[in-house]
Amino acid sequence: MAWIPGGRFTMGSDRHYPEEAPAHPVDVDGLWIDPAPVTNAQFEAFVEATGYVTTAERPADPAGYPGADPALLAPASAVFTPPPYPVELGDPYQWWSYVPGANWRHPGGAGTSLRERRDHPVTHVAYADALAYALWAGKQLPTEAEWEYAARGGLPGSEYAWGDEFNPGGNHMANTWQGRFPHENLRLDGYDRTSPVGAFPANAYGLHDMIGNVWEWTSDWYAEHDRLAPNRPTCCGTPAPRVNPVGGTESDSFESGQAHLRIPRKTMKGGSHLCAPNYCRRYRPSARLAQPVDTSTCHLGFRCVVRPAW
Repeated sequence: MAWIPGGRFTMGSDRHYPEEAPAHPVDVDGLWIDPAPVTNAQFEAFVEATGYVTTAERPADPAGYPGADPALLAPASAVFTPPPYPVELGDPYQWWSYVPGANWRHPGGAGTSLRERRDHPVTHVAYADALAYALWAGKQLPTEAEWEYAARGGLPGSEYAWGDEFNPGGNHMANTWQGRFPHENLRLDGYDRTSPVGAFPANAYGLHDMIGNVWEWTSDWYAEHDRLAPNRPTCCGTPAPRVNPVGGTESDSFESGQAHLRIPRKTMKGGSHLCAPNYCRRYRPSARLAQPVDTSTCHLGFRCVVRPAW
């Protein structure tokens, strides 16, 4: 694991998506963090040692999904399939589908395997699966603040994990989407799906894939930044920093307008290989999205931390 010295940074951004604002000061203690997302090989070792069965490999409990079509409760996970032509970007169901048989062993569904993907990030893991691995490994999942602080690589004001230029010198620094999402993937970075961990340069802390490749779970319940940012001024007129913040509460993490289906959400960070300039510019440390804890996808994984003083 890589050691990240504690310090202060500006969390969030006022220049991009509204859920990232307001930018605000945060203090984070030093911690150890995995230098890359957990790989398929590492997750396989956990499964072989424990017999663990992931959420996507089990049928869903009908009690948690009142009125759901029983066919949709079969073991399955979300898989991206590019449409063959341009489509309306407001309807993600034109490229996302819930595929029976898709799971960490079969990332594209039945008939696919981990062949040549053992060193890729494990995907199709719900929050409980990531947490189970972390507990088995004697580690924890990072908070959003810890994750973002580590992703910035000691460059607290930079746009990306390596600086302010997305492709410095024409070099691809992360696995993201090139072309017009979701139908045209030019693969200029060499990959059309996930990539092996370490295929792209590390940030200044020695961390790979903090941006792109796969989104990563954090332990924080999702809440809007304007509810989390400090508003108490100091004697100098600036907000006092939050110290080792841990996000919102489970009861406040539910998506509004979903009273019939109350699934709490965690915060995920980092963007993925599906992030494209014309659709999702979330390949930045400050980017964040809410993810239901029961949902696994082909572009979401995790890494772990160890907090020596907590």
